[in-house]
Amino acid sequence: MSERVARILDEVRKYHQDSQEGRGFIPGVTEIWPSGAVLDEDDRVALVQAALEMRIAAGKLSRKFESAFARRMKRRKAHLTNSGSSANLLAISALTSHLLGERRLRPGDEVITVAASFPTTVNPILQNGLVPVYVDVELGTYNATAERVAEAIGPRTRAIMMAHTLGNPFQATEMARLAQDHDLILIEDSCDAVGSTYDGRPAGTFGDLTTVSFYPAHHLTMGEGGCVLTSNLVLARIVESLRDWGRDCWCEPGESDTCRKRFGYQMGTLPAGYDHKYIFSHIGYNLKSTDLQAALGLTQLDKLDAFCSARRSNWRRLREGLDGLPWLILPEATPRSDPSWFGFVLTVDPRAPFSRAELVDFLESRKIGTRRLFAGNLTRHPAHAEAPHRVCGDLANSDTVTEHTFWVGVYPGLTEEMIDFMVSSITEFIGSHR
Repeated sequence: MSERVARILDEVRKYHQDSQEGRGFIPGVTEIWPSGAVLDEDDRVALVQAALEMRIAAGKLSRKFESAFARRMKRRKAHLTNSGSSANLLAISALTSHLLGERRLRPGDEVITVAASFPTTVNPILQNGLVPVYVDVELGTYNATAERVAEAIGPRTRAIMMAHTLGNPFQATEMARLAQDHDLILIEDSCDAVGSTYDGRPAGTFGDLTTVSFYPAHHLTMGEGGCVLTSNLVLARIVESLRDWGRDCWCEPGESDTCRKRFGYQMGTLPAGYDHKYIFSHIGYNLKSTDLQAALGLTQLDKLDAFCSARRSNWRRLREGLDGLPWLILPEATPRSDPSWFGFVLTVDPRAPFSRAELVDFLESRKIGTRRLFAGNLTRHPAHAEAPHRVCGDLANSDTVTEHTFWVGVYPGLTEEMIDFMVSSITEFIGSHR
């Protein structure tokens, strides 16, 4: 590193330190966000350094992050994408590839999922001409059970795709066993659950494919970004092709002849020797990320353990502070799990003398940010109500989520003082309605 660059980066550190001064918490005045990125001077320096090096496309930093993240997630391969939504699109799209032979998913095949979810878990199913089969969730854990999924399996069911809700793992061991017994493919949407475990194993290690988001709300951030992980090398190759325009070539950016036979292929009806860099074996996209994002991801990854610890600590402080209050259904970890929580979910008892909206309005008036449990019951939304789907059983709990559920934050940027203010505010509101 040149002396000039070193001076610039030193100034960046000083700038960051100066920008953090005078940020004390004032109850009822300071915004308590439900989620957000926690960025320090190392993150700022990493971004500036990558910018100084003009690392504007995917390159060596992206490859470095993919390798490091795959090791952390205990998967053989990781492929960065431009968002978690794109990661979900790639995961489902990969299952339709001709390279899977008879296991490939075809239009009309069914994928079991949950109704109370974020739409980007479900949208790729529809975008690929597949049919989502909706099952209900349990109040408290807000996940589906293996029993509910088993009941939903039909003659055209080919896969299961669902998220670990708000970082709380679903019954991953049982779900993986169910998939194996019925020759189904399991996709874990782990966008909210990096660092969570089930049966002592990391969430994201049970399925054939795993997806992660690096949006600022999530456990690690690149600003935007996502990742598809797998230990199946065939699926990994398909994901890479789909992400990179659908090309058959696997050369890294800036490389031209990794396979040593760039002009030695004959595929389709192309002439023999057609440049492999321009042979396309899938109908793909350009969903790559950049080294600027990867530079931030690498410094964020170093802090993952601390982030997860803070999330767990904040969640426990809220849970202990609210324990015993009437009219609230408090969240519960799935048995045998250790969640790295994304948020703290609350359901107002339908028989309560106040509504969810009234409690939310009170909290928002005190600058305590709230969010709905994503879409609630997706089948009630205009975009999904008329789309092809099947429902197994009733969706009573998903309807309860739609009407009565919200969540507040536990992300690492919240202090104990903020958490205690959230507890005292909820306690005060409920006390005024006794």
